[in-house]
Amino acid sequence: MKTQSLHKRHSELAQANRQLQILSNGIFVEELPTFADKIKETGHFPLRPGTLEVLQINVGYMCNQVCEHCHVDAGPDRKEIMTWETMELCLEVIRNTGAHTLDLTGGAPEMNPNFRRFVEEASKAGIQDFIVRSNLTIIRANKKYHDLPEFFKKHNVHVVSSMPHWTRGKTDKQRGDGVFDASIEALKMLNKVGYGMPGSDLRLDLVYNPSGAFLPGDQASMEKDFKKALMDDFGIQFHNLFAITNLPISRFLDYLIASDNYEDYMYQLVEAFNPSAVANVMCTNTISVSWDGWLYDCDFNQMLELKVDSKVQHIRDYNEAILNDRNIIISQHCYGCTAGAGSSCQGTVA
Repeated sequence: MKTQSLHKRHSELAQANRQLQILSNGIFVEELPTFADKIKETGHFPLRPGTLEVLQINVGYMCNQVCEHCHVDAGPDRKEIMTWETMELCLEVIRNTGAHTLDLTGGAPEMNPNFRRFVEEASKAGIQDFIVRSNLTIIRANKKYHDLPEFFKKHNVHVVSSMPHWTRGKTDKQRGDGVFDASIEALKMLNKVGYGMPGSDLRLDLVYNPSGAFLPGDQASMEKDFKKALMDDFGIQFHNLFAITNLPISRFLDYLIASDNYEDYMYQLVEAFNPSAVANVMCTNTISVSWDGWLYDCDFNQMLELKVDSKVQHIRDYNEAILNDRNIIISQHCYGCTAGAGSSCQGTVA
């Protein structure tokens, strides 16, 4: 496991334009169809948004982990953090948006110094589903985070937690030594206050990402396996498992190239293209807001610095009607969201 982000290591892949250059050349010039060409074949080009349902806000790239697959390139050395001033702009939008879901992400969103204040204010806005994406280990990282399960419960937060596998070896391989044990302890703490329990309104969902250069298996089957293993081994319960395909950007792209798996993985994605998944990919119902307030079609486009194709590009100028009348920016990484059963931050889509 590397312990520094691509940015800290001054890797060329820390630059979004270099990632896009790789994704737009090589086999996509010589052998494979671009994503734009592929969706033209199925009548989905240009890709357009539908009704806005999800406002996803990235409150900072700082994280207590340095995961091998991380598309955010998050880590302890990333200092990009949303300020309270930008949070206030977001709160104004949250109060007035037609979106029914608020999705807070990072990094580890809990590491933003204004995280709790933001959650307290946002929870008053009447959003139907208030998600916080937690890496679990943050709950055990420091005593100041030990009460997060109670804090989440107080504000009826829907906790969506990263959990690469039900075994120590596969989890620690992807996320670092000790992550599995800390995650298990955090899940027990969440269960103790009612999260994930049968009949409970305190939603606890897990997210699975493959630990190598392959696509996830069937989500429903994997959920059964996860539930059985975590219950049998640790007495842990949760509601749903989301299986998410790793997109070939940032640290996962770095891994693919370093392991000489890039071309094979892209072939897998293109060959698994599912036209029925295109209509429901996350960019069609989501607006992604970066730590500094810029707007993107999705969290992945945010990391590639591909701002929305609209005259409204910042949260300060937010206008839902104008944003809904735009074309979605695409590149070859989008194959990751349309492979097999499709993939989004909410799991499979087809």
